[in-house]
Amino acid sequence: MKIKTRARLILASIVLLAMSGLTFAQEGTPAEPSVVVAPAGPPKIDTGDTAWMLVSSALVLMMTAPGLALFYGGLVRKKNILGSMMQCIILMGMMSTLWVIVGYSLAFDTGIAGGFVGGFGKVMLNGVQISSPNGEALNSIHGLTIPDGLFMIYQMMFFIITPGLICGAFAERMKFSAMVLFCALWGLLVYCPVAHWVWAADGWLNHANAGAAYPSLDFAGGTVVHLISGASALLCAIMLGRRLGFGQEPMPPHNLTYTFIGATMLWVGWFGFNAGSAGAANAQAVSAFIATHLAAATGTLAWAGIEWIKRGKPSILGACSGCVAGLVCITPAAGYVTPASGMILGVIAGAVCYFACTTIKSKFGYDDSLDAFGVHGVGGTAGALLTGVFASSAIAGAGKGGLLDPTGSMKQLINQVVGAGASLLLTVIGTFIILKVVDALVGLRVSQEDEVQGLDLSQHGEEGYIFY
Repeated sequence: MKIKTRARLILASIVLLAMSGLTFAQEGTPAEPSVVVAPAGPPKIDTGDTAWMLVSSALVLMMTAPGLALFYGGLVRKKNILGSMMQCIILMGMMSTLWVIVGYSLAFDTGIAGGFVGGFGKVMLNGVQISSPNGEALNSIHGLTIPDGLFMIYQMMFFIITPGLICGAFAERMKFSAMVLFCALWGLLVYCPVAHWVWAADGWLNHANAGAAYPSLDFAGGTVVHLISGASALLCAIMLGRRLGFGQEPMPPHNLTYTFIGATMLWVGWFGFNAGSAGAANAQAVSAFIATHLAAATGTLAWAGIEWIKRGKPSILGACSGCVAGLVCITPAAGYVTPASGMILGVIAGAVCYFACTTIKSKFGYDDSLDAFGVHGVGGTAGALLTGVFASSAIAGAGKGGLLDPTGSMKQLINQVVGAGASLLLTVIGTFIILKVVDALVGLRVSQEDEVQGLDLSQHGEEGYIFY
């Protein structure tokens, strides 16, 4: 009994001593801070941010294949499905290789030629840090809390899918050799300069560049990806001419099941595209994620709803097209707008892209096979301009509010117009020259016999469907 009593006294003494020490720390001299303040210098690598950006990179790659491959593959006639899928997988291989050799350097190295395009300091990933044996920060080019190599490969995924979007305009009639040469040249000569203008540290359109002449807001590629690919798509459709029988015979999608699967995979992958453009697992990524989802949701409802009113029936093709239109339109604004604004942008995208893919296309008679211009060109342009209207300074930061923001003004909208206009001008001129060069070297279009036979057999010697 005495032993138990002594044990209790000892335990009580320990508790009282601990409590007196805690009281002293709270009321007396402040205790040492538990968080060590990092020394000045580049931010250290954050494992959470790195994990999120690895996932985002994979999601964006998934958007090309199987996402875009299935979306476009279902829209063409069955004799051309492998041709559409082959374009996607070849672009995954070719554009990745070009990006490492010189594309990344042209887009993100210090600018040359008056800042028109990046230099050659990052050729073959020269100076791009991949591993960190001593634990130092690996972010010499971007200042994010992720390694240089991860930033490089995340941006690579954008370089892959952007020319892939153009393929929808010349589907079912461009030579495979012409497609390869065109996309390679277009990626280096059109995409890389525009990406440098908008996203490189010294880009003249980069809102993060204190010396930018017209600081434009493009969170995830409304201008860099959709506007320029859509404008190029329209020029390709016009210069190649219509498909044989276009307007005289029906050319319905051969497998809308594939298109639905592809569209919904694009919806999921777009979270990596937009929320990943925050560069970190932070509040801006969350904001972009929410705005992206809501724009896709309202875009789907808007397009399908218009069809329902005008035609009496909503279609799965319309719902899928509206989904993609909403995603395209929100892309430049995703990290800068409120959820309510994201919903408004989705509705606008569904309506204007529906109008472009039906009324405008019918009136002018161009054969934009899979509506690459109608969705990406029109939706991307609308999103780029409307970012200057709906951007919220509470989300985007001080001085970046759009026309409707309490602290905003016409200035940001003007910046958006200049950025979109300059990118459009370079795109049209560059695409025209590239198409002329490719036509002179290998010819743009397959023969009539090959087009009738289909690209699967004429270009690749295979068939997507074999019936016994």
